[in-house]
Amino acid sequence: MNVGMLYSRIRKDEKLLLSELRDRGHEVTKIDVRKQQFNVSTPPAVFDDVDIVLDRCLATSRSLYVTRFVEAYGIPVVNRPETAELCADKVKNSLALASAGVPTPETEVAFTKESALESIERFGYPVVLKPVIGSWGRLMAKIDSRNAAEAILEHKETLGHYEHKVFYIQEFVDKPGRDIRVVATDGEPVAAMARSSEHWLTNAAKGATTTAFEVDAEVEALVRDASEAVGGGLLGVDLMETGDDYTVHEVNHTVEFKALNETTEIDVPAAVVDWLEERAAETVQARV
Repeated sequence: MNVGMLYSRIRKDEKLLLSELRDRGHEVTKIDVRKQQFNVSTPPAVFDDVDIVLDRCLATSRSLYVTRFVEAYGIPVVNRPETAELCADKVKNSLALASAGVPTPETEVAFTKESALESIERFGYPVVLKPVIGSWGRLMAKIDSRNAAEAILEHKETLGHYEHKVFYIQEFVDKPGRDIRVVATDGEPVAAMARSSEHWLTNAAKGATTTAFEVDAEVEALVRDASEAVGGGLLGVDLMETGDDYTVHEVNHTVEFKALNETTEIDVPAAVVDWLEERAAETVQARV
């Protein structure tokens, strides 16, 4: 098969996928979205003979628009733009999870600092304030007091961009110093790791230590339901332990897996390529 890979920067994750695809004899068309122009009716020539497109764009805005163009051109793309749209925006992500009955942290959205402060006071301290668009734990705040809340809300309100005026407020989950990242393909777990830190943020990008995590039946069911809630695909499902249960706080659509691949004995890029081969075969069969 010929896999078109959308990218703007080739990271270790993409190198692992490229290596696996080429080792299996597949053709790869690397598509640097920064150098392309996307016509509303005519696909760029770079898409000629591509069987399936894999979105690995680093920038959310590019991911959202380019996948929409690729789908309009009639080329299978993973993840689909509808999935990207739900996962890229934390509000839409939370709504999709809650609507599907997936346990997720209590969340409210407000549009002024006054109404946001009311939500925060009702939640009680500590409480978490997140940007609606963002990754790697950036611009997230654990707020411990009213004074801190007032200061942070004022800063966000004066930052200018409209996204900062959408106050996404979430309960603070007192997790046991770690969260769980599961990489899944259409709801089937590939591998999982626990990300541990003394800091309240446990992102691998923030320096958390990682250990392999064995997926049990409960986690498997939650991952399947969370994946279905956002439309399936190649996803990273993030969970937190709440006593004997779990809550799903986020689903990621351009999931990074290099840390997971180094942590687990499972060959993650190989499993991803297995899935891509299946998806490409299904597409060919559907066209016959």
